[in-house]
Amino acid sequence: MSDFLDILTHGRRFKAAVKELSVDELKELAGKLDKIITDREAKIAAESEALAERNAKIEEIRKQMEAVGLSVDDLGAAALKAAPKKRAPRPAKYKIEVNGETITWTGQGRTPTVFKNELDKGRSMDDFLI
Repeated sequence: MSDFLDILTHGRRFKAAVKELSVDELKELAGKLDKIITDREAKIAAESEALAERNAKIEEIRKQMEAVGLSVDDLGAAALKAAPKKRAPRPAKYKIEVNGETITWTGQGRTPTVFKNELDKGRSMDDFLI
């Protein structure tokens, strides 16, 4: 695509590239380019109008804030939500001692292997309640 742009933007190369075209074809090409230019200008005008409208609204809000006595810093403080506090860890509900090591479990999540092994042997979870 860069070769195309090089030819299109370089006067002599462009002239050499279109020398085989008839006058009618050149006029058609010029019409297409004019349409592209018109569309691009309209798009730029719409974007600048939207930006101007946005800036006008911002200025209007700024004046309203000034009238009330607020600043942008006040908004920042109100917008920031306090970080949620971490909850305390759940207390252990079950306890088992294996090889001198005490293992506790809250009853939440996957059952630890040592508890599962004891359950497979026929014991009940009530046996391990703290």
